[in-house]
Amino acid sequence: MWKTVPVSQDGAYPGDFMLQNVSYPHVKLGQEFPGVSFRGHLRSLPKLTEITSSSHASHGNHKENSPFLNSSEASKGGDYYDKNLALFEEELDIRPKVSSLLGKLVNYTNLTQGVKEHEEAENTDGSKKKVSKSPSMGTLMGVYLPCMQNIFGVILFLRLTWMVGMAGVLQSFLIVLLCCCCTMLTTISMSAIATNGVVPAGGSYFMISRSLGPEFGGAVGLCFYLGTTFAGAMYILGAIEILLTYIVPQAAIFYPSGAHDASSAMLNNMRVYGTVFLILMAVVVFVGVKYVNKFASLFLACVVISILSIYAGAIKSIFDPPEFPICMLGNRTLIRDQFDVCAKTIVKDNITVASKLWENFCHNTNLTTENCDEYFLLNNVTEIAGIPGAASGILKDNLWSNYLEKGEILEKAHHPSVDVAGQKSNFHLYVLSDISTSFMVLVGIFFPSVTGIMAGSNRSGDLKDAQKSIPVGTILAIVTTSLVYFSCVLLFGACIEGVVLRDKYGDAVNKNLVVGTLSWPSPWVIVIGSFFSTCGAGLQSLTGAPRLLQAIAKDNIIPFLWVFGHGKANGEPTWALLLTALIAELGILIASLDMVAPILSMFFLMCYLFVNLACAVQTLLRTPNWRPRFKYYHWALSFLGMSICLALMFISSWYYALVAMLIAGMIYKYIEYQGAEKEWGDGIRGLSLSAARYALLRLEEGPPHTKNWRPQLLVLLKLDEDLHVKYPRLLTFASQLKAGKGLTIIGSVIQGNFLETYGEAQAAEQTIKNMMDIEKVKGFCQVVVANKVREGIAHLIQSCGLGGMKHNTVVLGWPYGWRQSEDPRSWKTFIGTVRCTTAAHLALLVPKNVSFYPSNHERYNEGNIDVWWIVHDGGMLMLLPFLLKQHKVWRKCKMRIFTVAQMDDNSIQMKKDLATFLYQLRIEAEVEVVEMHNSDISAYTYERTLMMEQRSQMLRQMRLTKTEREREAQLVKDRHSIARLESLYSDEEDEGDTVPENIQMTWTKEKCDAEKRNRGSAVGSFRDLISIKPNQSNVRRMHTAVKLNEVIVNRSHDARLVLLNMPGPPKNTDGDENYMEFLEVLTEGLERVLLVRGGGREVITIYS
Repeated sequence: MWKTVPVSQDGAYPGDFMLQNVSYPHVKLGQEFPGVSFRGHLRSLPKLTEITSSSHASHGNHKENSPFLNSSEASKGGDYYDKNLALFEEELDIRPKVSSLLGKLVNYTNLTQGVKEHEEAENTDGSKKKVSKSPSMGTLMGVYLPCMQNIFGVILFLRLTWMVGMAGVLQSFLIVLLCCCCTMLTTISMSAIATNGVVPAGGSYFMISRSLGPEFGGAVGLCFYLGTTFAGAMYILGAIEILLTYIVPQAAIFYPSGAHDASSAMLNNMRVYGTVFLILMAVVVFVGVKYVNKFASLFLACVVISILSIYAGAIKSIFDPPEFPICMLGNRTLIRDQFDVCAKTIVKDNITVASKLWENFCHNTNLTTENCDEYFLLNNVTEIAGIPGAASGILKDNLWSNYLEKGEILEKAHHPSVDVAGQKSNFHLYVLSDISTSFMVLVGIFFPSVTGIMAGSNRSGDLKDAQKSIPVGTILAIVTTSLVYFSCVLLFGACIEGVVLRDKYGDAVNKNLVVGTLSWPSPWVIVIGSFFSTCGAGLQSLTGAPRLLQAIAKDNIIPFLWVFGHGKANGEPTWALLLTALIAELGILIASLDMVAPILSMFFLMCYLFVNLACAVQTLLRTPNWRPRFKYYHWALSFLGMSICLALMFISSWYYALVAMLIAGMIYKYIEYQGAEKEWGDGIRGLSLSAARYALLRLEEGPPHTKNWRPQLLVLLKLDEDLHVKYPRLLTFASQLKAGKGLTIIGSVIQGNFLETYGEAQAAEQTIKNMMDIEKVKGFCQVVVANKVREGIAHLIQSCGLGGMKHNTVVLGWPYGWRQSEDPRSWKTFIGTVRCTTAAHLALLVPKNVSFYPSNHERYNEGNIDVWWIVHDGGMLMLLPFLLKQHKVWRKCKMRIFTVAQMDDNSIQMKKDLATFLYQLRIEAEVEVVEMHNSDISAYTYERTLMMEQRSQMLRQMRLTKTEREREAQLVKDRHSIARLESLYSDEEDEGDTVPENIQMTWTKEKCDAEKRNRGSAVGSFRDLISIKPNQSNVRRMHTAVKLNEVIVNRSHDARLVLLNMPGPPKNTDGDENYMEFLEVLTEGLERVLLVRGGGREVITIYS
């Protein structure tokens, strides 16, 4: 009954509740406790003295101090034992109040990949730390602009004009559309994942690993890391190309020795300068990341100004196109810096003299034509405008593709020319194609210019509202950049002459950057702007990649990467930066922008493919935790994005695609076998669960066909007092029999009350799992707590497994030492289990002398597995040796099958029939038929039976006298003091045999006489043991056991393993003890025996 307890004016409890004269510290005068009764809760509530002392000492060390509440909260007794939560106060340590939980979640902060901590560590002087600011960046500064900066890059300035020239405007549109669709669909998937909860540092790696599991996460995370690293190398190569080709060509270290060595000299220059730049950038990143972040906006400004200058130049070209004349010989484009005047002859002082062009083609200055190039003589030299302007109508000429092979001369279609070959030695004077081009090659080169969409999700820790900013900012950035690319393709095609577009390095326009020729007010705007923007992008890549590697290393899913998780004291990833620089150096040694671009395209496409897969899997599985705030996604869009990614991989370079997949596959398998076990609630686990459910429902349709039957094991293990596995060889035998196939359940029973022994059960389960790992048993473990061991085993036999995935065979240990023990419970449990398996129509395997069975490391190079086929019970005896021989331990053993013929059997015909049967079963084995003659029962058999019955009678009498002794002891002691130690296969005696805990006896004269008579009869029965006559049924059974044992020992005494039909237990339970004796006699003298009992169905068939 609930009461309201008033508090008296001095603050103490009145009346009956006055425990001590101590005031309650947190209770105001006249305050009441509504709805609280102290009667049933005094045990769980703290004493008043405890509360008082804790408030004065403010230690807060009560028993209930919980992991959810800090000491300051615990010391406020009033907050802890809330007057409205008395019903829940006993569980507040494990189930915190909602207010305290929400307080913890609100204070959760989330940092980007190490940048923020690094800046704070450098800005603080060490003595005091800055209080971390709450994330404050909006969509524009936090997502839109960083994505823009990462997407726009070197390809736009150095290769887009060349791509338009080669592919034509229409195919260029298609390339841009494909790539932009790929990133847009990936962004939709990424937005769904990013808004499905908080995304900490690690960006895309975190999203994929938490969605698809550590294996996919690690593989894709490393692919993304390699992509970002190679992107750094590509940006550095782009910066060097701008520097050496357009800014200071005279800075080159290597010069071409001959006319045809220009490309190799350029590549060597790129390698040297690229390495120097890489070292400088790595030092900058190592010294101060904050400088990289500070200058990010400057680099972005360079990109924006450069793009604006292109638009300005295109508009200006409508009415005032810039002067960039191109010199053509016939329809061939000439390299402009090889001569000064675009003419064959020039007039100097009224005299016609040979021009520099004439000297180059004819190798003389006197205008003689003997050594002249034939093509030079037959074709005219003309000059055309390089930038005709948007109003010139050049667009229709640039609509179609004009792919070239390596070394082909750039020619202007429909330009007048006489078609002769000319001298090959003069080809260096023309603008040549440096690589073979095709649609596929151009896709691989262009794709890096649309990557960078992850920049926003990588900064999620700095965003005020990441779940709103990431989708909006990233999609806007992709729309903006896509519009810029489409408009640039159109403008380049409409304003610039086709041969100039196809001229990659601007040789026809005096080594000017082709984009620069269009820009306004000066080509230098784009040259300088693109140089700084590529340097900035390189720095960003070298900043981001090591942090990504550090995030993967810290997750500890790839053990050999652990060293890269460490760094400077402020968290800066020093070792990861070193590895990143080394990998980037490999890209720089390739030295060609066009070769590096497809490599990083592969890695980025692999990453995007898995982002789409993650979204599709989560959507289709409909996992309860999949609740993205971003609603505009669909699994079909994710699959489309995945398909485009896969298509682009193989379009751009099929062999790079295969290499990237191989790398990802190897990392996946490595993490699967070596990596740390992680449970991240990922989608692949959910997918496995759905697949398992589907498969189980299919299995439920009916029992398996005989062809598909294999032993699905339930192994009943015995644990000792310390919860260690008593017979680990049972597990070894199970692993050899299964060889990793089918179902294996390891079951064990702990005796006791579930509420009290739950911890023991958990510890036992862990012990068994560890032993399963050691013995290489692939399966499940189940530990049951039951009041009686026999009941626990019955529960396991009935309830293990799920649906169609249930055990059909029980493996049971032999109860060693049952003869020596006065206690009948061990063998009673054993026989009870045999009866349970028979009732459940399950097969039973009893390995006897299991400690002598071979370990997994042993090998039998010779020997026999002997099968004694006495009665047919489904073919288990044939199937088991065949399955054992699949394992390396038993592989070289030969199989022998013995069957027993009676006097009226035709043993010769039996042998033929058995050989035919084995041939049809496709089992190779020697066949022998053993004839057992009818013989008289020997004296040994008779005596053995007599001893068995005398022993059982004697034990029964001893148990009776033990009961008497316990009754007498009960009179002296008031209660039973010793609890017997129970093992797995020992159980309490049957209810009739057990002695009650307390026997209250009132002795009367009649009872005393009855006790004396009982005692006298017990003594008399001991005398009767001598004159006992054995039961004839038992004599016959013993005769069979002795005769069979003689035959088996005679033929199979040296066999590696003997398989034998196990006779069933007697229907009458009085003969259980004799049954154990028969089994002992049957297997006497054999080192390793497997007793087999079928489950009542055929398990082997001759049909295919």
